[in-house]
Amino acid sequence: MSTIGNSWAGYLALAGFFLAYLLVVFEEKIHLKKSKPVVLVGCLMWLFIGIYEAGHGGGEHAHEFIKELIAEIGALFFFLLVAMVYVNTLEERNVFRSLRSWLLRKGLGFRSLYWATGLITFFLSPLADNLTSALLMSTVALAVSNGNAKFIIPAFVNIVVAANAGGAWSPFGDITTLMVWTSGKVETLQFVYLMIPSLVNWIIPATIMYPFIPKGKPEISSDAIPLKPGAKTIIALGIITVATAVSFHQFLHLPPFMGMMLGLGLLMFQGYYLQYWSARSPLKPLGTSKKRMEEPFDLFQNVARVEFDTLLFFFGILTAVGALQYIGYLALISVSLYETIGPTWSNIIVGFLSAIIDNIPIMFAVLKMDPAMGVDQWLLVTLTAGVGGSLLSIGSAAGVAVMGVDRDNYTFLSHLKWAPAIALGYVASIFSWWLVTGSFR
Repeated sequence: MSTIGNSWAGYLALAGFFLAYLLVVFEEKIHLKKSKPVVLVGCLMWLFIGIYEAGHGGGEHAHEFIKELIAEIGALFFFLLVAMVYVNTLEERNVFRSLRSWLLRKGLGFRSLYWATGLITFFLSPLADNLTSALLMSTVALAVSNGNAKFIIPAFVNIVVAANAGGAWSPFGDITTLMVWTSGKVETLQFVYLMIPSLVNWIIPATIMYPFIPKGKPEISSDAIPLKPGAKTIIALGIITVATAVSFHQFLHLPPFMGMMLGLGLLMFQGYYLQYWSARSPLKPLGTSKKRMEEPFDLFQNVARVEFDTLLFFFGILTAVGALQYIGYLALISVSLYETIGPTWSNIIVGFLSAIIDNIPIMFAVLKMDPAMGVDQWLLVTLTAGVGGSLLSIGSAAGVAVMGVDRDNYTFLSHLKWAPAIALGYVASIFSWWLVTGSFR
């Protein structure tokens, strides 16, 4: 460990990190946004480092380290910003509400809805991220539940597990997979190796819970909700944006966030077209020159609705973890973990830790440790960090968000009841990983 690790600056930084994380864990109890403590403490940690280094001639080294760190954070920050703007725009254009009404109008029974919401979540998460997918499908499940807790609880658990599992096999499904992808540890097409392990991770607990779903059909009807003008074009632009980001990374060897920003530029021009169209296009079917009553489209309203608490939390936690790396604490953990018990068991432990501690700092810490691992082990830690959070309701952003959808029925303890089934899926997914990645060993 470096000298600073055994100094007052190192000890204060470590204490501040744990204090900030304690405040994050109790966010729901104390009603303090999670971004506030980590941004404050993350910058204070570097203040302590700066004061120490100023007195020991290491200021230039710290400055260069932060320049590299902010380049990493900025690239991921802009990538997530564009993704969130697209999700908000699709929501504003009624894409998700239309999907919800379509599902409600199918007249499915409780058991069919259980599988439908889980399946859609699993395949939507790789594109729309696990948090958005879990929120969307949990509102659908709640809408059709008629308040039946026997349906709500297993359906919500199923959605959370499906969201985290679905997000694990795509670079865009979770922030952790995005970090692994942009760091170059796993290439775009190699994420496909995680599809079967992820499917196993979801299908096993889903099958175990299925017999406990009540029979019968909910009494509910829903009117069709049409897409707003331009929705299909924006869906196409979203697909093009993802393809552009992949191409920038895979073929041009440029940061993928540049491809995402290019997609944002396209969306901005589509927004201009929708504004022009809504202001000038007459209602021709009525045979009048009356202007359309559609509310003018404003892309920057969707930018304003971006969850900046999440983005600032992301900045704060990565800044803090970067400070721990600079001090030398991460190297100490890496030696104690990866060089002692080996990468496989270490990566499995990372999955269990992600159920207690948010998977973002866990994965960033692993990336900063940079243990000597092959692609198969980087795939394993990507899998475990993504799906391990399903073990507890507070272990993932998807679980925390779904808890807010129905606080009366879906709670920490109601989720914990199904932890053994989820753990069985976790173990089975690791065995599946071992089978499908045999060619890497």
